[in-house]
Amino acid sequence: MPEIGTVKWFNNDKGYGFIKRATGEDVFVHHTAIQASGYRTLNEGERVEFDVKQGPKGLQAENVRRADDGGGRHEEAV
Repeated sequence: MPEIGTVKWFNNDKGYGFIKRATGEDVFVHHTAIQASGYRTLNEGERVEFDVKQGPKGLQAENVRRADDGGGRHEEAV
């Protein structure tokens, strides 16, 4: 079942970072787990939806995608 979390930090140069789960626990995320076209990156503080699996060094996120906050569109400030 997918979880919602917040990107704690993501290093573009190294291609990995951590997501904070709702439980407060951090989960490792690698750029290959991000479901996006083009350059795969995450922004600090961004809400994401993801699955968790046991990796070789602990829990890691997979199928990471930006969380839909309901609106589905962003409006420009005037």
